[in-house]
Amino acid sequence: MDTPVVIPAVSVALRRGERLLLVKRGRAPAKGLHAFPGGRVEPGETLEAAARRELFEETGLTAHALQPHEELTLEGASPGTVYRLTVFRALHVSGEPVAGDDAETAGWYSLDEMAELPITASTLAAAKIILSLSR
Repeated sequence: MDTPVVIPAVSVALRRGERLLLVKRGRAPAKGLHAFPGGRVEPGETLEAAARRELFEETGLTAHALQPHEELTLEGASPGTVYRLTVFRALHVSGEPVAGDDAETAGWYSLDEMAELPITASTLAAAKIILSLSR
């Protein structure tokens, strides 16, 4: 059995009240699905630096204190490829998101609204936990 190619990736669950920021993916592997802003970690980049970069590239927003939430292993689009996804959480400080990079749209969603969207299962599961935590 071949050893899978592991690609480090990050995402940011940015919270504003009882809503989380989601982007609609414009490219594979999750094209057309809503998820937290995020993407691949570039060579030499820390996980936190990658999370901050991806958040800014996809939404134009920045976050102050990022807290690691969970680490997931997700199947990649190509056979033998997996993503090691580190999900961070943070509180929204200011500004409105503007979709950029591979994000088709960016917006704030409640848990009820998320349940009605085409959304990645891991995003919805994390959202339920994050929104149950006190701010």
